Amino acid sequence: MIEEKAEHGRDDMLIDGEGPQAPDLNLANAVLDGFNPNYLKIYYGQLFPYNDIFKWMSYGNDGKHPSCDESYFGRREFSYTLGDNIYMRFQSFESASELEASIKEKCPYKIDIGAVYNVPPAKKHAYGHFTPLERELVFDIDITDYDDVRYCCSGADICLDCWPLMTVAVKVIDTALRDDFGFNHILWAYSGRRGVHCWVCDGKARRLTNEQRAAVAEYFHVYKGSENSNKKVFLGGAALHPFLVRSYSEVLKNFFEERWLSSQKIFSTEERFEKILDMIPDETVTSELRGRWLENKGYSANKEDVNVARWEQLKHILQSSKQKAQGLRRCVEEIVFSFTYPRLDIGVSKQMNHLLKAPFCVHPQTGRVCVPINPQNCEEFDPTNVPTLSQLLEELNRGGVGGDSETVLDRTSLGECVRFFRSSFLQPLLKSCKEGMESSYRRKLQQNKNALTW
Repeated sequence: MIEEKAEHGRDDMLIDGEGPQAPDLNLANAVLDGFNPNYLKIYYGQLFPYNDIFKWMSYGNDGKHPSCDESYFGRREFSYTLGDNIYMRFQSFESASELEASIKEKCPYKIDIGAVYNVPPAKKHAYGHFTPLERELVFDIDITDYDDVRYCCSGADICLDCWPLMTVAVKVIDTALRDDFGFNHILWAYSGRRGVHCWVCDGKARRLTNEQRAAVAEYFHVYKGSENSNKKVFLGGAALHPFLVRSYSEVLKNFFEERWLSSQKIFSTEERFEKILDMIPDETVTSELRGRWLENKGYSANKEDVNVARWEQLKHILQSSKQKAQGLRRCVEEIVFSFTYPRLDIGVSKQMNHLLKAPFCVHPQTGRVCVPINPQNCEEFDPTNVPTLSQLLEELNRGGVGGDSETVLDRTSLGECVRFFRSSFLQPLLKSCKEGMESSYRRKLQQNKNALTW
């Protein structure tokens, strides 16, 4: 059970007992695999990119432009999960140095980021009104939600056979956010264990109401059945939405036929192919296919892959000219969508005050760092090869002691991840924010000038 300490200001959230002392950094230290609170102190002390997180969460409101809002960062909610499942909500900070000092002191196992409120969250009890004003549009995709269609792993386990489901999700959602909604500043990050997170950071995305966020989330929603339904995807209507057509033709179909069929062997046993036959609402068709496949149990491994062969048989029957019903023809697409289409936790996206794990946290179960993912080549991302806490300490040990923060960071595999975050996401975002501020400032000056003219 999580103990939540959220009803007091920051000064009241003290944790009893002293934290573990960090080990000395030297080559003689034996670095153990996995997550270790001692290692976390070193990570927060030398590697966590505080200034980058501050610049991102400030969106150009750094006091350097006359139209910036210097209170902006101070009204952002952070939350900590500490050891023993102690949960501290409504933390807020006035500067990057204050954020850094707090994280180094508390050494949280997890950091979540929430909304920007009308007042500083840490002082919310001093005000009568406390409400969220802005928040990135966020998406959370967890591979455990695909357990009914993956056979290599289940629960929190992942491997390189099922992880491509996350790659497909990134491709489909990222394309739609950019092409259909016109968003530009999008950050994808590995959750550290079994999924991916998406942060849409354009100004128009951050200012969406809860109702508008729900509408965007519903745009991506195609799963209509319950957990126990045989058929969970219904693509009704005379024609598919263009977004679904694009997703199917550009991503889902090829992935399903070229990789998923064989890697998961979804037609290889009666139990597995019966789940697929249950998605076809015509007993004549299912009986014919079942009969063929049961007669062919001894399919030779030297011949064509049984999964590919049975899929081609299913497609041929459903798409043949004698199958006049549009619903049966659509079953092919519905089966592909059922196995491969992104499964969003839409509740995360609908509410402005929902928290999401900060990038560059360390997952306490795996020790892996929540690093950014490049959507342009997301198929190359390997979750089993991201920097881990123990790996980073070994790299620090090998590099010796000394140097500024950038030099220390560059000694480790995390350096490349932070540089990618800056160059591909943070710098373009801040450039856009500054341009928006300047444009707004000039408009106000012109309006004032016009008012004086009258």
